[in-house]
Order: sequence, then structure tokens, then C-alpha cells
Amino acid sequence: MRITYAFLLSAAIAVAADSPAAFRVPRAKSDFKLSANPGAQAWKRVKPIRAAVDPFGKPATAANAFEFRALWTKDNLYFLFTCPYDSLNLKPSPSTTEETNKLWDWDVTEIFVGSDFKTITHYQEFQVSPQAEWVDLDIDRVKPVPEGGWRWNSGMKVAARVDAKSKIWYGEMMIPLRSIDQRPPQAGHELRVNIYRLTGAGTNRVSTMWTPTMQRSHHTPEAFGRMVLGR
Repeated sequence: MRITYAFLLSAAIAVAADSPAAFRVPRAKSDFKLSANPGAQAWKRVKPIRAAVDPFGKPATAANAFEFRALWTKDNLYFLFTCPYDSLNLKPSPSTTEETNKLWDWDVTEIFVGSDFKTITHYQEFQVSPQAEWVDLDIDRVKPVPEGGWRWNSGMKVAARVDAKSKIWYGEMMIPLRSIDQRPPQAGHELRVNIYRLTGAGTNRVSTMWTPTMQRSHHTPEAFGRMVLGR
């Protein structure tokens, strides 16, 4: 198993170095209050990016495809998700005051992001649900940390709302940049990233993403694309 993983890791570094998937993140003038509203002033001029493929690159249905927007400031990275739905798979008795372990068993959007282009098996994971539940994890695929990394605390904040009439839910994240990158943030910095959405339950569980992983697991850092901090 170790030999196989070492071989894959070596190949992964080469693939990641030339990944064609990339997007640029505009810089916001200042930090802002989360509202999970694409009509908010901070988001009005930010072009959405569509995430609409399954793990193997096949087109997702309209109810599983989603859009995301991103912004950054000198301290934080922001994401806003727009998620149409047919039905919602929600956790009973949600908590918004502490992180929810195994939130990925319910409807969520996820960001997997890392700043190290050499040790690509180390990265961070951030999730938000339609009920404004959240979880953040520090992932190391070679040297796993205790309890899967979910006890780690990035300082992230979230907001969410459900528009039942339009059958769309919105999720928003504010992630301290220091939690994912030790470099002082500046335009031109690149991060490795993939963006996911999980919907449905049981045999109807569906995974939709920005760039395909070519396997079922979201934990495929060799398939991450790039996110570039813009001006």
C-alpha cells in the first residue's frame, strides 16, 4: 500500500504542477458581514463560476450543479455558493454554535485547499450546510492527525439561507488566510483547490464538483486545480 501511494504521490506532484483548471479571485476593498446573499454589495460584480460535473467529468443535473464566487482581503478568503435543489438532505437538530463532525453525510458544499505545492497531501477542508452548520479539517494523507483533523480550528465563519420558493440554498464562508497559507497574502499567490457539493442520501447520494477527481473520493490532491489571488 505504501509503495502504491508513493508512486501515485510522485505522479500527483507532476500532474498538479500542470493542472489546467484555474480561476482568479478578485480582491475586495475590505472585509464584510456574511449574508449568504449574491445581491450583497461585495458580491455584485463578482462573476460566478459554474461547478457542474461528477467525479468522472460527466455533466451534473440542474438540481446538483452549483455556482460559487470568491473574494479575498488582506486577512480572509470568502466563498459564496448558489445551490439549486429538488429536495434537501438536512441533519436533524442542527448546531450553528460549534462545528459538526461528519457534516459531509448531509447536504453541504466543500472547499479543499492547500498552499504547499510540494507536499500536496497536506491541505485543509471547509464545509457549510443549508442550515449554517460548519466543519473545518486539517488533512494530512500521509501522516493523519488525531480524529481525522476535525478538532482543528481555522477560525472560519459561515452563513446560509434557504429560498424555499425558488428552491435554491445559499452558503457563505469566511476563512482566515493565515489558516491555510503562512505567506503574507498578496496578488499573484496561488493555492491548490477543488470545490465540491454533496446532495441526497443513501444510494441517491450525489457528488458534484468544479474539476473532476477521476475517482469517487474527494481526497484526490493530484486532481486539484489552482486558485490565483487577483488584484
